[in-house]
Amino acid sequence: MDSDSRLPVVLLWHMHQPQYRDALTGRYVLPWTYLHAIKDYTDMAAHMEANPAVRAVVNFTPVLLEQLEEISRRVAEHLRSGAPLPDPVLALLGPDPVPAEPAERLELLRACLKAQRKQMIERFGPYLELATLAEPLATPERVSYASDQLIHDLAVWYHLAWLGETVRRSDAFVSTLTQQGRAFTAAQRRELLSLVGDLVASVVPRYRKLAERGQCELSVTPYGHPIIPLLLDFQAARDAVPNMPLPQHPAYPGGAERAQWHVREALRVFKHAFGMEPAGCWPSEGAISRGTLELLDRAGFKWAATSANVLQGALARSDPKAARDQDAYNRPYRLPGGNMIEFFRDDTLSDLIGFTYATWHGDDAAHNLVNELARLARQYAEAAPMEPSGSHARHAVLIALDGENAWEHYPFNGYYFLRALYSLLAAHPQLELTTLSDCVARGLEPRPLQNVVAGSWVHGTLATWMGDPAKNRAWDLLCEAKRTFDGVMASAALDAAQRTAAERQLGLCESSDWFWWFGDYNPAEAVSQFDSLYRRQLVVLYRLLGQPPPESLAQPISVGRGSPEHGGVMRRAYAS
Repeated sequence: MDSDSRLPVVLLWHMHQPQYRDALTGRYVLPWTYLHAIKDYTDMAAHMEANPAVRAVVNFTPVLLEQLEEISRRVAEHLRSGAPLPDPVLALLGPDPVPAEPAERLELLRACLKAQRKQMIERFGPYLELATLAEPLATPERVSYASDQLIHDLAVWYHLAWLGETVRRSDAFVSTLTQQGRAFTAAQRRELLSLVGDLVASVVPRYRKLAERGQCELSVTPYGHPIIPLLLDFQAARDAVPNMPLPQHPAYPGGAERAQWHVREALRVFKHAFGMEPAGCWPSEGAISRGTLELLDRAGFKWAATSANVLQGALARSDPKAARDQDAYNRPYRLPGGNMIEFFRDDTLSDLIGFTYATWHGDDAAHNLVNELARLARQYAEAAPMEPSGSHARHAVLIALDGENAWEHYPFNGYYFLRALYSLLAAHPQLELTTLSDCVARGLEPRPLQNVVAGSWVHGTLATWMGDPAKNRAWDLLCEAKRTFDGVMASAALDAAQRTAAERQLGLCESSDWFWWFGDYNPAEAVSQFDSLYRRQLVVLYRLLGQPPPESLAQPISVGRGSPEHGGVMRRAYAS
């Protein structure tokens, strides 16, 4: 078959980590940014590099790009001059002894055990032995019995377990450490630290090179990962949930201006990193409203993407029968009078990767997904037999999810699944692996999107970020800070540099990630960590404005009740 008769298939991998740096101390509270960089961002690039026929869309959030740049710079500075490392877990690879203070020592010991048990600890005999020794000592009463060597060895294994599978299979030094098993020296820890720094520093250049050779389309999310529909209008939360409780403040002050700032700043950071303008946007959490789509259209984006959950709500508002018409899905839409095209991911196929295939043999999972796509290709072609290209002039299947959180639940970090999937898709006679910009360029005919129901990839609503008392309280604290911000910015109290710093700090406070975690249904440890980080971000904002932080920021907002999961981060089909 020629390419015009194949069903376009687009894989979109969304890369995002919240701002884990404590705004007051400058140290990273959680290590997930650099760990996902050395494991998932590295592996995902390597799989594409290994198969030049593969094409995909990779979406980066600006707040992640900035963290990658900062962490790689600070590791390089440490190796060059001994400057402090940015993360306490990473610092265990440095030359300093393990902190003697019991609480800090206990925290580090527990941190080195926060890895997926089956795929990342039990896989390696020496790591499992060390973990078995360490777990009984991970209490305030017993932590003093954990030696520096035990903690340092655990730290080495923690980082070895978090390395990408492609690194593990190609790096001779990693093989040496793996075979040695324990009693690692300071020199070996330093060499491992150097490898970590190199891997983090290589992420952006590798994807930039993939984009330059046409394999990878790079797209972006608004700067601080805000929920744009809620910045624009709190009432948007009631679009899909009419009786949702709202914050005390009627609206976010100056929300439309802030939404525009996040888009402008995203374009600036993206161009600084990749040297090009993005054509597409994955809005934070796939959250859209009519106002959000119009904003992105005015900003010049050629496409935006979200979830079929959102499309279903929009179609149902016009005609319940339309929402049940399978031909209405896996095809592009456009607002009447607009220029930007909207794509809606296939939720079922995306969630198979995010939640189901981890327990399958990698080859079986890849064949199952490709067979499902081939079935859709036949279904769409049979539905329009009179068209020269069947219905492939109308349909394109978007599979979109995070490019990081699922793989630690897969054997070998998803190595066999991804290798097989890319190989099968690249060679399939009925399927064309492509990008969303190519779908736009080929003139894929969009349907008119007559209605938009504000929602996100999570059940097609915005309830994950508003409605719960703790979430609403967090919004009210942000609204109060924004009013203070507006008052100071209207005065001549700050110089240009101070104003820029305050604007960027406000952008971090407006992130969706804070509101995601509030609520007593979330793991208590995660709620506590994100609650503290959020309030400290607000404290720094007040200080940058030259204003005293309110006493309310000293009080926790929420206490979760769920069972803690790995790293305090709930597994999601598409991570924030």
